[in-house]
Amino acid sequence: MYITTMPDHIGAFLKASECFASLGINITRVSYNKAVDSHTLFIDAEGDEAQLEKADKELESIGYLQTDKNEQSIVLLEFMLRDVPGSVTEVLRLINDYRLNISYISSQENGSSYQAFKMGLFVDSEERLKEFITKAQEICPVRVLDYNHSNRVFDNSIFYQSFVSGLMKLSGLPEENRDSLLVNSNLVMQILDESGQSPFKTFENISRFAELLSKYRGDAFSARITEYPLTVNSKIIMIEPPCGSNTMIIQSGDEYLFVDSGYALYKEEMISVFRRLIPRWDEIKKRIFITHADVDHCGLLPLFDEIIASRKSKDCLELEYKGEGGFREKNRLHKPYVNICKAVTFYQPPEPGRVSALWDRDEDGTEPIEQTGFFDFGELHFEVYLGRGGHLPGETVLIDYEHSIAFTGDIYVNVHSMTREQAEYNKYAPILMSGVDTDPALCAAERAAVLQRLGAGEWKIFGSHGAMKEYNLRAE
Repeated sequence: MYITTMPDHIGAFLKASECFASLGINITRVSYNKAVDSHTLFIDAEGDEAQLEKADKELESIGYLQTDKNEQSIVLLEFMLRDVPGSVTEVLRLINDYRLNISYISSQENGSSYQAFKMGLFVDSEERLKEFITKAQEICPVRVLDYNHSNRVFDNSIFYQSFVSGLMKLSGLPEENRDSLLVNSNLVMQILDESGQSPFKTFENISRFAELLSKYRGDAFSARITEYPLTVNSKIIMIEPPCGSNTMIIQSGDEYLFVDSGYALYKEEMISVFRRLIPRWDEIKKRIFITHADVDHCGLLPLFDEIIASRKSKDCLELEYKGEGGFREKNRLHKPYVNICKAVTFYQPPEPGRVSALWDRDEDGTEPIEQTGFFDFGELHFEVYLGRGGHLPGETVLIDYEHSIAFTGDIYVNVHSMTREQAEYNKYAPILMSGVDTDPALCAAERAAVLQRLGAGEWKIFGSHGAMKEYNLRAE
């Protein structure tokens, strides 16, 4: 994977292609959009370690690889020019004398005798910039404008760097996340661009998604919490955060079982909620069941002593722990969004030794969902059903027929009960992933199959997004 700075001359990409071809390296993906960023070229290539090391050296020698040594900056300047013909000519001559390159120009007469003429200029020397401004001020008043990434994009040649810098600052991410965010932001753009969507709309959605996640940290974190008594000694507590999956807590006597865990981003906020709901939180054995291994369901798994999952969910978590990417990353449409999501939510997979795969099946079933085992917790007795992977391979449903409750993960969620914050959050994943399901038609069949499995009576369905759903099935 290469993030290259393509020189602005005819045959530039040809030169890079010839470099790879001469070394026997195969190019598997290329992305370049001059309307977004006129210099940054993304290249994915396959080759052995020796071939790629040679490619690194050759690309760096011809000025393709971005390095700190040749890093340029963009400065936005405002020149107050008299609104008369030819007033900008002197400024342009001065820019030419200092051999500065213009990346952005904007000017609009406003009915006064002056125009605020804005220009973005490449600079590689602070001293040279100061000298240029001093000379320019002899022609007209000049001021340096602060760049705000949320305003109009004026820097059309280091757009990706500026965009990712904004994400990192917003989320408080370390510098080591930069390249991953660069590549995955480009991948999302390329995927959606191929379907006819505006590249800049894509970047706007990524920014808004990150802003939304950060918005509810600290004192702004507000979860909807509801308790549902089951028996004298057992109850379910449902915690609905503004972003991410619900967390359900089953209390039976002195034991607690958690179902799904939300984003790692809200670790401190959720621990505060847990301590308020469970005074003995720091002392109890912490057990959790996950309905499937999506990042928004597994963020707090490192807090738990035992993680209960299906075999495929355990395999997915182990792949992530090894740095190989989970099941979502195997899907070209889902991979970039998931990687961005993992970065901005500080996701870390749990140690494999903490994960217990209680239900196994060597082959995929033939029905949308199939019963695969049983699971008892306190007074609750669950039948366990595995889905075929319509939402995500490894998805699991728990049904307790005695108490008429079901935990359905993302196979069945209560869309119409979401808070305003939850509804706003949930609209971004379908856009940036081109849909949240691995196989939408199969997921719809699984959803119907779950309801068919419920017997007559009044049911409480706990999905992982939205409130508990009351479902009344009358006997025929």
